[in-house]
Amino acid sequence: MTTTESTTPVLTSPDEALRIAQSIAADIAAGAVERELTGVWPQEQLRQIGESGLLGIIVPAAHGGPDLPRATAVEVLRILSQADSAVGQLLLSHFVLTHAISGLENTEPAPSIYRDVLAGAQLGNATVERGTRTSAERRTTVTRQGDGTWRLDGTKYYATGTLGAAWIAVAARIAGTEPPHGATVFVRPTDPGVTLNLDRWSAFGQRGTASGEVVFDNVAVDADFVIDEGPDPDPVTAPPAVLGAFDQALHTAVDIGIARAALEDGARFVTTKSRPWFEAGVDNAGDEPHVVRRFGELTARLYALEALLAQGAALVDEALAAPEVTREAAAAASLKVAAAKALAQEFAVEIASGIFELAGASATDRGHALDRHWRNVRVHSLHDPARWKYVHLGNYTLHGTKPPRLGVLL
Repeated sequence: MTTTESTTPVLTSPDEALRIAQSIAADIAAGAVERELTGVWPQEQLRQIGESGLLGIIVPAAHGGPDLPRATAVEVLRILSQADSAVGQLLLSHFVLTHAISGLENTEPAPSIYRDVLAGAQLGNATVERGTRTSAERRTTVTRQGDGTWRLDGTKYYATGTLGAAWIAVAARIAGTEPPHGATVFVRPTDPGVTLNLDRWSAFGQRGTASGEVVFDNVAVDADFVIDEGPDPDPVTAPPAVLGAFDQALHTAVDIGIARAALEDGARFVTTKSRPWFEAGVDNAGDEPHVVRRFGELTARLYALEALLAQGAALVDEALAAPEVTREAAAAASLKVAAAKALAQEFAVEIASGIFELAGASATDRGHALDRHWRNVRVHSLHDPARWKYVHLGNYTLHGTKPPRLGVLL
């Protein structure tokens, strides 16, 4: 471990990062039920994570970071999501963005952003909008001014990670370009013209993420913080990359973290609070043979998810370790992670729901908040459709067709 000028530590090994994640997760988990019942957002927990050095673990070495494996970030997020899935999802876009701007090397805004991240700053996103034809469409615009600065205008929803963020990465289109150019624009939540309406998130799950609305009204942006992405990439000819696989691995980590929390909480409830069915002839509900068998089935599903995720994350790192990311390596990572994400939408939801049939009616008491696991994983797992992942997997098996190069969509 080393320290930055801000005294935030730089965690220099995967073991150190995972140890600290486990320690912080224990504190986070201790208050998770109370936050769920009272509707308190996990702002203090985000501050604690920022001060721990965990947010800087994949900052490139050229910028003073440890550049730890992406698999380490995925496992850190799984650990934190097991403790409180809102915390995990709030930090998901942070790691995606930290990886994404590495391609800028020493060009701004990378040096400025990385300097802040190493000091404990959190990155959030404002990407998706309501009322568009598809979720990928952008109406938010950034317009060049005569003095060389830019102005940002638009409204975003599902702005997960904005709570607690020092920087918000906004997906926009550049006004006056043809074909239209996409852009990522970095602004601060405190910039004039930025309004956070985070309490407008009303889903029945992941309520602690405060994934509400962010409004940008004539926000002045320095040119260094506008990244011109050019026209939309062609899904066949675009350069191979693993950003999408990494993003999806992080999403999968949230679902799998919830599944493990549900399974462990369910097992604890069954063995300490549930009453056995009278026909079983046992003193503890955890000794009922049908209960034992069903917990075994759910455990096997969880093991499969965790193994698939670990394999997919390892393939992301394998692709990045080569002199350049190849089409084959990117496809292998994308397909493995897609399988993990698609199955998590089934198995994690099954696990979070299945514990109730074993724990009994008393487990539905609101004070236990066991329902949060099902609600949270049901909502988060809808982030993108599993049906399309199965299509890409099927096309690869049947025809050898590599998945399209769609950025974070696969």
